[in-house]
Parts: sequence; C-alpha cells; structure tokens
Amino acid sequence: MSAPAQPATSQIGFVDAQRVEDALSLIAPKWTTWSAQTLAQHGGPMRVRDVAARLPFVTEQFVGKRLAQMHDDGLVTRAGDRRGAPYQLSGFGDALSPVHRALSDWSHMHLPLGKVAGAERVEDAVRRLHLRHSTAVIQALDAGRPMRFVHIAEQAGLDNSFTRQRLIRLQLDGLVTRTGPRHGDPYVLTAAGRALGPVYAAVEHWSNPVAAPRPAPVRVAAARRTLTGIPPGSDGIRTSAALRRSTAAPSSLFSHAPQPQPRVPVAVAAQSASSRGR
Repeated sequence: MSAPAQPATSQIGFVDAQRVEDALSLIAPKWTTWSAQTLAQHGGPMRVRDVAARLPFVTEQFVGKRLAQMHDDGLVTRAGDRRGAPYQLSGFGDALSPVHRALSDWSHMHLPLGKVAGAERVEDAVRRLHLRHSTAVIQALDAGRPMRFVHIAEQAGLDNSFTRQRLIRLQLDGLVTRTGPRHGDPYVLTAAGRALGPVYAAVEHWSNPVAAPRPAPVRVAAARRTLTGIPPGSDGIRTSAALRRSTAAPSSLFSHAPQPQPRVPVAVAAQSASSRGR
C-alpha cells in the first residue's frame, strides 16, 4: 500500500521542539487540566477541598499535591504559605485557555474518543504529544514525503533505539503510520499528525518568555534540579515564561459544569493516583 506525498506544514516545521515539549510537560501530569479549568470556571481563589469536591475519582490529598506542583510550576498562586490558603490561577495559568482550546479542537477533529469531558480530552491529547523528542520525529516527517526509519533518525538527530521507541508510540497514538506492512516500509504522518500545526503554535506562543516576563520565584524544586544536573529547559519556562492575562478557560471545555462528586472508594482513588504519571 502506498501513500500520497504530504504537503509540508510550516507551523510544525518551524516551532521550537524543545520549547513545545517543555511547555507540554508542565500540563501533562494527570488532573492538571481538570484543576486549572476548575479554577478558571470558578473565577476566584479556591481551597483544596473545594477543588477536590468538583473533581471525580480523585482524593483531596492528591488534589493538594497536584496544586502544589502547579504552584511550583507557576500555573497557580497562593495567598500566603499558611496551611489551607486558597489557590487561584496565575497570569501564566490563566493564559492556558488558547492552548486548551487548540488541543480540544484538534482532538475533536482527529481522535475517535467518543463523548468525554473536555478536560479529559485535553489531557488525552497532551499525553500523546509531550514525550521528549516526539516533536522532532513529527517535524522530520512533516517534510512532505514518506521516510524510512534510518532517515527519520538522522533527520531528528536521535539514535536508532530511541527513534524506534518513539515511532512505535506515535503509531499507537495515531500520529504516524507506515506505508506498507513490510519491514523497511517508510513512515508518514497521519491526518492527525499533519494537523498539529495550530496546536504547536498555541503551545509555543504560551511558553514564549518575551510575551510578558514575570518575576521568577525561588523554588526548592528548581534548585534541586540544578544541583542534580537535570537540564534546565523546562525550568526556563517555569521561571520566566508568561503571557498577558487572557479570558478564563470557557466552561464548554467541560462536557458539563463540574459538580460535587460523591467520594469514591479508597481502592478506586488509589488506582487513579497510581496512574497519574504519563
């Protein structure tokens, strides 16, 4: 089976792949989008217990941990350090609305998820896109022609083993396909992969530090990364990237307005918490 040549999509080819992935890593953890959209819909400070009351199948303790991480990442602010102080979206977190909209629109158009809540749709989309060097592989294939494995690895600047892992994952996520069943048949982007330009553009714009720099808070997490030699790419976004405030995320991103949910059994909550790493 052969596939027609694909037109190149300049929005994909010209985005800063590392910046996009660093930005996506901030919103990739499970329940981050749910928490951000709950705060946006409420429109003001909320205590942990109030956020947890609007989120299904997640414990109050885990919501507290997620909001604390979002605070470290600059997505939310807190009125003081006292125990129980409420959270609200920062300017950086409030400016996520266009990113959520781009991810939701792309998912609606290209992913057969059925009827799911808008926040879950966004989190599913981020799960497919945030892994390191996935963007580089997609950019290589966006050149507009089918490519063999070795050429993808060379173009993306990755070793063969890592390229193979990424291609397998991207195929499972519906972003890449092969032009035939034989070993060595070239790869192409799917329609979903080719349509990622607006998503990447929205994410890169949101993460752009020149849009509206903000003071960098001193954080233990960032210092620990520096001491342990972890590359500072994502911290650069966390500490210097912000946009001017935009309108809060529209309630239409939820399939329905969040309502207080009955507390779920401990076993179910534990299963939810254990799967949060994506």
